[in-house]
Amino acid sequence: MPGWGIALIVIAVLVIVLAFILIPFNIWFRALVSGAPVSISRLVGMRLRKIKVAMIVDAYITGKKAGLDIDIATLETHYMAKGDVIKVVNALISAHSANIELSIQTAMAIDLAGRDVLNAVKVSVNPKVIETPMISAIAKDGIELRAKARVTVRANIARLIGGAGEETIIARVGEGIVTTIGSAEEHKAVLENPDSISRKVLEKGLDSGTAYEILSIDIADVDVGRNIGAQLQMDQAEADKRVAQAKAEERRALAVAQEQEMKARTQEMRAAVVAAEAEVPKALANALNNGKMGVMDYYNLLNLQADTAMRNGISGDLKGEPPVDGGKK
Repeated sequence: MPGWGIALIVIAVLVIVLAFILIPFNIWFRALVSGAPVSISRLVGMRLRKIKVAMIVDAYITGKKAGLDIDIATLETHYMAKGDVIKVVNALISAHSANIELSIQTAMAIDLAGRDVLNAVKVSVNPKVIETPMISAIAKDGIELRAKARVTVRANIARLIGGAGEETIIARVGEGIVTTIGSAEEHKAVLENPDSISRKVLEKGLDSGTAYEILSIDIADVDVGRNIGAQLQMDQAEADKRVAQAKAEERRALAVAQEQEMKARTQEMRAAVVAAEAEVPKALANALNNGKMGVMDYYNLLNLQADTAMRNGISGDLKGEPPVDGGKK
């Protein structure tokens, strides 16, 4: 056999092998018999772009079988953008079956935004219940009430992109419960009509700007807590008591200081008197020595002092009082 003949055979074998490697004939055939044909050139292009051909084609077949008007090129683009093609197609099928308007562009945008588009469609068809934690609020009479609510929501497909999530719903419902209980004149009114909380909270339009539509708010439980008003009054009374005690202690300290000052002044006066009395004998001695005072004058002075002491003693006995100087004359 000529050399060129062998070369042609080798080239033909290589071409056939390369064709089987690049062209997924089994996938092409499956798409063809499923009524969703895909050209061989597109399959080769997907394989060269390192796209999971089987997954894309299976999603395309599933969508076509469900009656969706989708393009396989769009699915390729979403896959290359790191999106979940299977979840998007399943969400479109669920929305189509439930007569919910959802375009493939919207579904892909929701998926690329990080939200679960399939779960959103399921929640839109079958509303979910969000249970809030126990929320504490105080009525005007000072009684604390603790309430728990169950919020039934439905996903709003149009607001999934940029809309707030469940945390915002829970926070807004909690705020509405606190406001409603806080505006009640008595806690008994809330206990008698817990549905009043639901009505007032629903009137506030808490689902605006969120990815959900609130269908109902049901108060699951209401418990009576502490008497905050009485506790505040007790705390105020204790604070007033401490202030009064502090002021009384301040007055007592001032009185003690004044008493000590008076005692000090009395001691000073007594010392001055004692000092003055100590000078009297000296003055008498000088008067006697200088002749300004005679001996008889001195004795007359002593007699006068004795008479004065005696009169003081007698007057003390008549009044039932102890005599002056212990009765000494």
